Amino acid sequence: MQRKRFNRAILAACTLLLPALACAQSIKLTLGHGAAPDNPRHLASVKFAELVKARSAGRIEVQVAPSAQLGDDAAMVTALRTGALDLSANSQGAMAAAVPEYAAYGMPFLFASPARAFQVLDGPLGRELADKSAAKGMVVLGYWDNGIRHMTNSKRPIRTVEDMKGLKMRTPPDAVLVDIMQALGAEAQQIKFAELYVALQQGVVDGQENPLANFYASKLYEVQKHLTLSGHMFQMTPLVMGKRSWDRLPAADRALLTQAAQEATAYQRQLSREADERLLDDIKAKGVEVHTIDAKAFAQATAKVQDKWLTGPAGPYLTKVVKAAGSQ
Repeated sequence: MQRKRFNRAILAACTLLLPALACAQSIKLTLGHGAAPDNPRHLASVKFAELVKARSAGRIEVQVAPSAQLGDDAAMVTALRTGALDLSANSQGAMAAAVPEYAAYGMPFLFASPARAFQVLDGPLGRELADKSAAKGMVVLGYWDNGIRHMTNSKRPIRTVEDMKGLKMRTPPDAVLVDIMQALGAEAQQIKFAELYVALQQGVVDGQENPLANFYASKLYEVQKHLTLSGHMFQMTPLVMGKRSWDRLPAADRALLTQAAQEATAYQRQLSREADERLLDDIKAKGVEVHTIDAKAFAQATAKVQDKWLTGPAGPYLTKVVKAAGSQ
């Protein structure tokens, strides 16, 4: 009789403990991105993984896959939505293909600095964008900084709009950037970032445009000798998690990931800000010539890009972003 009571007690205890044991199971997540290992995007991804591992006492492990090991940004957006990938520090252009409102932040010459863009993104409009992302199967954990974009090429200095005519310029899969290049008279060609160095080296394209951190980390200065500080576009890097992966996690783990992402976001923005402050001298030291543009003329030439997007699916949201940007 005592043995039966003991066995029943053990069974009851195990039944009560099962939910806790299930929650304590180890979890492995994968975070993919397309940047080089020295890029702030990768360094912050590693920081995020370290924070998650430490705060879960090693129970949750985030494996970071840089340099487009899991495909380009567009492929990773698809993988997030289907559940094939857990997390990605992705790109504004690739996200805009699924959530058109991301394109609002890339309008030409809309933001003079990342800080001004984040004043908008960290408020109600950023939360609205996160809601639209969730409706398309992606949970926003943070808006990272992909910098203000500048142009480089191997042919000639770019100072005027006329200097853009006929240049073959690489763009990522970002419809706004394609519109900007075409408005300036250049020929836009979409090439994966992982293939960009070779494309520039072999003359498939004459030039490209990227933030200074991307340009330097990928050693594009070896194949591009003219840098123009055009500042034609701001881009963010959304840190997103596939909703299918998110929904599988208990509430406590979601809270843990959210807190780690907040800290990693602050760290990434700091790294990007510091990179912009120091990299120009490093780039000049590599033998790259640095030029400036007639900003007013470039803005006038690309004004039709914003007009076009105001009539598209993202138009209502874009109107609010433009208004918020102008009120800062």
